[in-house]
Amino acid sequence: MSTQVQSDPIVELQQALAPAREQLVAHGVYQALHSLADLRVFMEHHVFAVWDFMSLLKALQRELTCVEVPWVPRGNPATRRLINDIVLEEETDVDSEGRPASHFELYLRSMRECGANTAPIEALLAALAQGASVGQALEQAQAPASVREFVLDTFRIIESGKPHAVAAAFTFGREDVIPDMFRHLVGDLGRRFPGQLDTFTYYLNRHIQLDEEVHTPLAQQMVRELCGDDAQRWQESREVAAHCMQARVSLWDGIRQALGQSELASM
Repeated sequence: MSTQVQSDPIVELQQALAPAREQLVAHGVYQALHSLADLRVFMEHHVFAVWDFMSLLKALQRELTCVEVPWVPRGNPATRRLINDIVLEEETDVDSEGRPASHFELYLRSMRECGANTAPIEALLAALAQGASVGQALEQAQAPASVREFVLDTFRIIESGKPHAVAAAFTFGREDVIPDMFRHLVGDLGRRFPGQLDTFTYYLNRHIQLDEEVHTPLAQQMVRELCGDDAQRWQESREVAAHCMQARVSLWDGIRQALGQSELASM
């Protein structure tokens, strides 16, 4: 008597996302970065995605662990360990000299190192510190339209109240695809711009290593834990992941358009 082999829902989800993933990895924005000025434009947009990634991460930690006093055990200990391991390295990783820093802070340092404008993202942080909503902070920062839509989309997922959807956005919209995206960016940056992109190159390589070898497997396990045998949760996770990839494509489209405008302005 033959036994039916159950399919792996993670593999099925990855197969369903393959076309959208390929569109994202093959996007023309990577080949459009010809100069240091182009890279500055890219970073001035992308830094907002680096920031809202941390908000996705902390939303998961808030949902899946206890971050209040008095402390009580919450959820599955294995899932708590998964998310706390990821938080440790995203929020308090080390720089090239072994000093603690979040990946967001490394990115800001990279921007300053190459002369990119950090005023908009700093304006967003200042507005948030004064109690502004995310939407208000984006307006005060005068963030580009593509950036605003991307960030607000992220927060709509965070505010959905569905940890499995947030985990899917985090895992398949970010961690799983980031290594392949960043490989396109690393290229020969160090040779082309000696001394100006050392921190950025370190940041990219660090993400490639951590996300591919450590964070993606952990994050996939987190999705497994949160979806379990619930078919509806798996379907919602697939839809959210596909939506996140399309949102990233739209962000990349916005950057590509900004690069074209910058090129015209310089002519």
